[in-house]
Amino acid sequence: MTLGAKPAIGYAFPEALLAPVKAISGYRRLWVALSGGLDSTLLLHLAALCHSGVRAVHINHQLQANAGDTEVFCQELCAGLGIPLTVQPVSVKLGAGPGEGLEEAARKARYSVFETLLEPDDVLLMAHHGDDQAETVLFRMFRGSGVAGLAGMPEARPLGQGRLARPLLGVERSELELHARQAGLSWVDDPSNTDQKFDRNFIRISILPALKKRWPGLNQRLRHSAGACSESDFLNKRLAELQWQSLGGHKRRLPVAGLGALTLAEQKNLLRWWVRRAGYDAPSISDWSQVLGDLLQAAEDRTPELRADNYSLRRFQGELYLVPEAADLPQESVTLQPGQSAQWGEWTIRLIPSSTAKADAPPIRICTRQGGERLRFHAGGQSKSLKKWLQEQAVPPWERLRLPLIFRGVEPEEELIAIGDLWCSEQYCGKAPAAGLQLIVERDCD
Repeated sequence: MTLGAKPAIGYAFPEALLAPVKAISGYRRLWVALSGGLDSTLLLHLAALCHSGVRAVHINHQLQANAGDTEVFCQELCAGLGIPLTVQPVSVKLGAGPGEGLEEAARKARYSVFETLLEPDDVLLMAHHGDDQAETVLFRMFRGSGVAGLAGMPEARPLGQGRLARPLLGVERSELELHARQAGLSWVDDPSNTDQKFDRNFIRISILPALKKRWPGLNQRLRHSAGACSESDFLNKRLAELQWQSLGGHKRRLPVAGLGALTLAEQKNLLRWWVRRAGYDAPSISDWSQVLGDLLQAAEDRTPELRADNYSLRRFQGELYLVPEAADLPQESVTLQPGQSAQWGEWTIRLIPSSTAKADAPPIRICTRQGGERLRFHAGGQSKSLKKWLQEQAVPPWERLRLPLIFRGVEPEEELIAIGDLWCSEQYCGKAPAAGLQLIVERDCD
């Protein structure tokens, strides 16, 4: 198509096309994701007709030979409509995830920009339409997705600090093209859209037309199926939430006995929901019965573990733990000065001086367990093995290795004064600590 499109002036778009765009409300800033293609170009015009203060964002993936021309087109289009445009180039990295191709890598790159861009109460409009939804449902079906995937793309969902909305999801692509041509719009065709080595292109070009010829109204049929799957997914999530609450409702722990009382289907559903609720991708497992058997039914002296990309599921003393991937710890001990703070993995440690702080206060040192440490709860009291105390407190083994131990003084006379946020010497806690220094130890994650 010809570059340098002019605004659609004087064309009366039908109310059925304008209505879902007009219905967008409750935003502080309204953005349109502008690729330069037919769909997003038309959506930009519709948004400009229905709302004031519209903004646009163009992601330049730098993958096509015409990427520069497309960026210029978007700039000229927005200038003609008086719409501010944000252009963001991205570098698409292949192989970032298992089995991830160019399509998925590019998608992740642009959504990362969108998440960073959106501020609270911002709304980003995307031009996905009915054919895109049909393509998505078929694509996910061919990949073996469950009801959550087969529910297709939602009309709206949270994104970053804002929201994503798809007002054209119920409109056929042929209808969008009809009105775009009648309005005299121009756009830029992405040459990669005809390359059938990409799965979605193959579905769109070779599969969907044949299915539509055999079953007229296919998109509507698939929307109906997607809606039914969406309802099933909602009920699955609601069941998981109710069962999670009945088991204690902890973000990072589930009792093994409670899980074991559920059916296999309920266990799988609850674990998927629990992991996603914590902000992680649910594990894709071909044999859940084997994995759950290992996690829930292994002998008490065993410590089974399921590793995922950035977390793991572990069992300890009758509970299943969701353990985030741990940040690296300092390789050497850290000296903490009064008035300063230190980061120790997921821990933040601060030393706050009071008016009674002494200039020659003993040094404060942070390190991890080396073996043989002992603690004394009261001055002159009996000391106790740290290893035994941690076992008594039911601290999981993987956490014992990361706990910041805080000492005062100089070896070999130094004294243990705090163990993570589990215990702190009375000399260094409270609003008026006897040592004149208040020690605050906080864990950054639940």
